[in-house]
Amino acid sequence: MYNESVLSVILGGGQGTRLHPLTESRSKPAVPIAGKYRLVDIPISNCLNSDIKRMYVLTQFNSASLNRHIKNTFNFSFFSSAFVDVLAAEQTPNNKTWYQGTADAVRQGMHHFLKNKFDYFLILSGDQLYHMDYNKMIEQHRDTGADITIGTVPVNAKEAPSFGILKTDKDNRITSFIEKPSAELLPEWVSPTGPEMEAEGRSYLGSMGIYIFNRKLLEELMNDESTVDFGKEIIPQAIGKRKVFSYQFEGYWTDIGNIESFFEANIGLTDYIPKFNLYDITNRVYTRARILPTSKIVNTQLEKTVIAEGCLISADKIESSVIGIRSRIGKGSIIKNTYMMGNDFYESLEEIESKKIDILAGVGENCQISYTIIDKNCRIGDNTIIEGGKHLEDKETDSYVIKEGIVVLKKGAVLPVGTIIK
Repeated sequence: MYNESVLSVILGGGQGTRLHPLTESRSKPAVPIAGKYRLVDIPISNCLNSDIKRMYVLTQFNSASLNRHIKNTFNFSFFSSAFVDVLAAEQTPNNKTWYQGTADAVRQGMHHFLKNKFDYFLILSGDQLYHMDYNKMIEQHRDTGADITIGTVPVNAKEAPSFGILKTDKDNRITSFIEKPSAELLPEWVSPTGPEMEAEGRSYLGSMGIYIFNRKLLEELMNDESTVDFGKEIIPQAIGKRKVFSYQFEGYWTDIGNIESFFEANIGLTDYIPKFNLYDITNRVYTRARILPTSKIVNTQLEKTVIAEGCLISADKIESSVIGIRSRIGKGSIIKNTYMMGNDFYESLEEIESKKIDILAGVGENCQISYTIIDKNCRIGDNTIIEGGKHLEDKETDSYVIKEGIVVLKKGAVLPVGTIIK
């Protein structure tokens, strides 16, 4: 069974420039996380765990790998009406432009959405990390008789200037909205968030970019083609005119909008008790089922490290790192505070023994790597030293980018033997 009253629309975002170079050859929802998943697996899994099984994923940049991942992952019974469909921006006789914003993306897909029978649109972001039972939000939406319900997260004064901040009354009805307020304006934007959140200084409600719209209302709002964005136009214009309510979410949630937040979210998975729990059987994260061997680890000291399937590891030490599928790390290497995405393939023994490959896929021998993101299929020569950190200035080369002190090796990058980045 599934919730027939809800249709989910997952927004894939724009070009993803803040996640460059990870989005150089793939769309933002297709970026690998946690060593074996993709970002889009999070909202899709939350929907499946909430019995919402009709989903559209909207994207317009580098859609091929996302299409392939969804096709290979989310297959439903031939007799089921469940689906996950990718809708890339398409030019039609009536529309010759790409998506101009979040609302415009939904507007351009409306002719697909309205072929389905449902009462509510659930609009989600494709680049957030969290577990959430959407049924609780839908139930509140029905009970309050809301036209629009917005998922909100309590934030403190330091975080608030990075969010759209909503102000609510005692009934959780939203009375006003401000986009990224300056610190001096914050005292006017305090909302009731409950004793526990207020005790932690979380007295402001930040928009999560998660919305429930009544079907008829969104159809009506989409007729106004001058509005192109939910956060900047649709929501602010609806407050005071429509019944707009806040649904307060108090679990772990993070927006993966840039390299620093992406890095921290992944490395955070190595904590003794991570804030995002991948081991919760009631909130499974679904991804492509791969037939891979177990990981093989030889003479390696491991500390707070997450290792995916199919890895071949002979490193001296790996600490506070996430090691993705099919990763290979050579003898004597030390890896710290690093996210290694892994490889899409293995090199055969014949290829390796024939010496046809100058630098093998993965990390070579006697390397020292820290504060680094290693994208898929990279080749790092022996005796390479990469010391990421705030001492490094932002820069970009053919093989890597440095942002906020984090060194990001581009997909398929080759670093010659003895490379030093420090």
